[in-house]
Amino acid sequence: MIAETYRDPWGIPHLRAGSARALARAQGRVTAHDRAWQLETERHRAQGTSASFLGAPAAPWDVLVRHARLPDTARRCFEALEARDPETAEWVRSYTTGVNEGLAAGAARTPEFARTGLAPGSWEPWHPLAVWLATHILFAGFPAKLWREQATRHLGQESVPLFATDGPATAGSNGWLLTGARTTTGKALIAGDPHRFIEAPGVYQQIRLSCPEFDVVGLAVPGVPGIAHFAHTGTVAWAITNAMADYQDLYRERLRRTESGVEALGPDGTWSPAHRHPETVPVAGRPPLEIEVIETPRGPLITPLPPAADGEAEALALRYPPRVTHDLGFTALLPLLRARTVADVDRALDAWAEPVNVVHAADTAGGTLHRVAGRVPVRSRTNRTRLAPAWLPGHAWQGWHEMPYGELTDGAAVMANQRGLAAPLGVEFAPPHRADRIRALLDGRRTWSAADLPAIHMDTHLASAAPLLERIAALDHLTPEAAGLRDRLLAWDRRMDAGSTAAAGYAAVRSAVVRHLAAHPAFAPLAEPPSPACPEPLLPWLALTPRIGFALEHLLSAEELYGIDRPAVVRAALEEVAADVDADVAGDVAGDVTADRAARTWGDTHRLAPWQALPGQPYEGPALSGDHDCVLCTSAVPGVTDLAVRGPAARYVWDLARRDDSRWVVPLGADGVPGAAHHDDQLPLWLSGDLVPVVTDWAQLERVDLPATEETEETGETGETGETDV
Repeated sequence: MIAETYRDPWGIPHLRAGSARALARAQGRVTAHDRAWQLETERHRAQGTSASFLGAPAAPWDVLVRHARLPDTARRCFEALEARDPETAEWVRSYTTGVNEGLAAGAARTPEFARTGLAPGSWEPWHPLAVWLATHILFAGFPAKLWREQATRHLGQESVPLFATDGPATAGSNGWLLTGARTTTGKALIAGDPHRFIEAPGVYQQIRLSCPEFDVVGLAVPGVPGIAHFAHTGTVAWAITNAMADYQDLYRERLRRTESGVEALGPDGTWSPAHRHPETVPVAGRPPLEIEVIETPRGPLITPLPPAADGEAEALALRYPPRVTHDLGFTALLPLLRARTVADVDRALDAWAEPVNVVHAADTAGGTLHRVAGRVPVRSRTNRTRLAPAWLPGHAWQGWHEMPYGELTDGAAVMANQRGLAAPLGVEFAPPHRADRIRALLDGRRTWSAADLPAIHMDTHLASAAPLLERIAALDHLTPEAAGLRDRLLAWDRRMDAGSTAAAGYAAVRSAVVRHLAAHPAFAPLAEPPSPACPEPLLPWLALTPRIGFALEHLLSAEELYGIDRPAVVRAALEEVAADVDADVAGDVAGDVTADRAARTWGDTHRLAPWQALPGQPYEGPALSGDHDCVLCTSAVPGVTDLAVRGPAARYVWDLARRDDSRWVVPLGADGVPGAAHHDDQLPLWLSGDLVPVVTDWAQLERVDLPATEETEETGETGETGETDV
């Protein structure tokens, strides 16, 4: 059977082929057609060559990737996959064959290639593994250990819980499962939304993959075959959230240079050789960077060792499971596509590696699954929380944790990165507000339909506002302007709606409080450069103002805070914002100011700001409702910006009664090419909380022909896979 490509009214690809391998090839080809720039950007980022066309701003990431040896790890993982599971290895090869067939035509329709002068390259079978690894290397938030080290050094161990929260750059999600006892159809529903940096093109690709073995709809990661995280096979569906597990370690290494190279001091008190080699990082418009890659028995160094260090020197080594096991969990991908029941999903997830996820699954027979999947090493408390000294005993990995399972309560399970099922595996978790709010909304009625659930996605209640509002309520002897602002905030319904002036006032006061706290001398040491030095891509975890912004609830609620007069801080912030508003009103009357800040809404400043590898024209993003601790988690950075760089990277509702009653949406659209018909046609729906229907009736889809490759036009041959062309 020749592989066929169909599109639904939203341009979402539906692929049909005669075998899993032919289907993987078709998936690679259609992804290259729709997302050529994204694929090539991610490939280069995964192998540490993105600065070669993006320029100097991309170089720090490339250096980190090289130091952490991500490309070498991906190669080793693919070699191990070939030995362990040849079928899956050939399936991955087929995907890269399809990518290579489609890249030239995809690049020809994508303006970023012309803007940068980038020519599409050639994908190798290890590249999908590299993309997966690079996409998720920061998911476990290992840079938080650098922050805890800083906080402990300057403020003591007791400071760590004060700042424990879902960090400034940590990915999260909402998810919930309802059994048939809680639905109008008597069959289960699964819904949620993954929270990630909003990117253009989007990080998730809506797609359908159909062959005689399976027929699956779901959200794929461009550059990786199959559908891993969110999918519906017709008889079973599953979804995930970040488990917030801790499975990566940072070791403080003592090293010395010798005539033959570099040696590292081990826990047995002896010096052992460390691997070292030079690498060159190309940078567009600048001379290339020459770096030294060093790896100890613990792992690769992510901070440089001074080239001419006399005597001993220290650096940081990163230990992460795929580097140790040569396994990225790709052996789970085909069994997931072939799953028919929750038992099938459960067995497939036993092979899952990274990232560590909390999983919900349900099938049409009434089965449900609530478990953690992934690989977490057993090791000391120090390893899990701070920097482990490599030269002392007691910090080696001692096997792997058993993954926990959970039970449903009253026919429902909720996961929102809170401390719960995965608590034994992690250190810091998200505050419970999103999970508690979802549970409360679900308990507001006994039964739900697929059409009802998007209302939960869009809930904007901000429970974490309580500590600041309580501090504001306790203030007296305010200026009339501040007293008026206080009264408006205390009457506010605590909903972060885009059209709310009270929400804007709350956000302004919150940011002012954060800035005042960040400027307090008690926290001044935390604003100093980290020691040891930190790679630039990890600095967001160490930035003081965002840390205070995301931990503000704890900092305001603590019994004591290093002698800081918090009522005075809140008073100063309230008066500052009130005076600013009053000044704007006066200025507006005088004709000096064009906007009345007293009438400013949350959506005036809380706007979507998608990340782009190659920034284009200035982008005036649409107004957004929601906030970091709302179910509608559109994350600004209090004290820094109201712009939202993180949020729901997709929304979905999987219906086990009838798959075509399922729904989904992404922030922009199915096509990664600016100006294309389906580039951002889902944005209005994403903003309003509406979802796109999942269409699986082939008769309702449009058959399309992708541009043929030169090889297939001339010969119809299929290269190394030996399968019919797409």
